[in-house]
Amino acid sequence: MQAFDHFAISAATLDKGAAHVAAHLGIEIGPGGKHALMGTHNRLSGLGAGEYLEVIAVDPDAPAVGRPRWFDLDRQSGAPRIGNWILRTDDLDGLVARFPQAGRAISFVRGDFRWRMAVPDDGVLPFDGCFPALIQWDSPSPTFPDIGLRLADLTLHHPEAEALAAILTEILDDPRIKTKTGRREIVARLDTPTGVRTIR
Repeated sequence: MQAFDHFAISAATLDKGAAHVAAHLGIEIGPGGKHALMGTHNRLSGLGAGEYLEVIAVDPDAPAVGRPRWFDLDRQSGAPRIGNWILRTDDLDGLVARFPQAGRAISFVRGDFRWRMAVPDDGVLPFDGCFPALIQWDSPSPTFPDIGLRLADLTLHHPEAEALAAILTEILDDPRIKTKTGRREIVARLDTPTGVRTIR
């Protein structure tokens, strides 16, 4: 079974990513942690049961990593943006076998959290990052204080949206996840305590 897990805002620094969230959603994103294997760090806020949003950036204090970072962060430049979205599965190996372009399964540990994620060797997911990163939680996934945020919808804009939609239809049944032909962009609409707000 697959389900939406979270979306990730790529930023040059965590401070810039947090400011982007504050400007568009009117909230201060919560704390996070570090990913030693990828040389990155993040901040997180919940979107209701089992879902969240993430700001992720290269950790300037991390040592050099021996591979391209996930989410194409080695090439991150310009303003923060939603770079990727992440799909939770209970059969990562099966999905990777069906979609080898999703990457190879890599194991991660951070505190009490254990998960495996498919990461392409070059760090770049198909469809310019509009194809979901695949994650399987081997521990309970993170929980967060409820600050009244909920995902209304996530629209994946891409020149090859029809091909992307055909794949997503095979693996996900969630009317909130939409595709639209156009310039590559991921746009999220969230229900917030102050109304519906948009971030991209």
